[in-house]
Amino acid sequence: MKTPGEVLREGELEKRSDSLFQLWKKKRGVLTPDCLSLFPAGPGARPKELRFHSILKVDCVERTGKYVYFTIVTTDRKEIDFRCAGESCWNAAITLALIDFQNRRALQDFRSRQERAAPAAPPESQTARAP
Repeated sequence: MKTPGEVLREGELEKRSDSLFQLWKKKRGVLTPDCLSLFPAGPGARPKELRFHSILKVDCVERTGKYVYFTIVTTDRKEIDFRCAGESCWNAAITLALIDFQNRRALQDFRSRQERAAPAAPPESQTARAP
């Protein structure tokens, strides 16, 4: 079983900016079982975390000569565009980690529903036996 702080993948990918010019900005990505952290190129800058509970899916995968382009869709329907070197397979790693997270969450939900639905055990009777 994967631990929350375990690093599944680390390396470079690029995020398209939200600005008018939509430039590609290099980021250092760190993928864990619970989130994708994006570190800006500058030293000391705080990472942006895309937690899996707020990610709906990885979508629109397109391969061109040098890059693989993909979009992360959040639960509030925001689309965040990324690209990575074709051989790095960031899109596949993020998709697999997201599926694993969703499966773990579904199991936890199922178990908690089972526990709530299980009838409470009656207290053991305190009858004494005759010797």
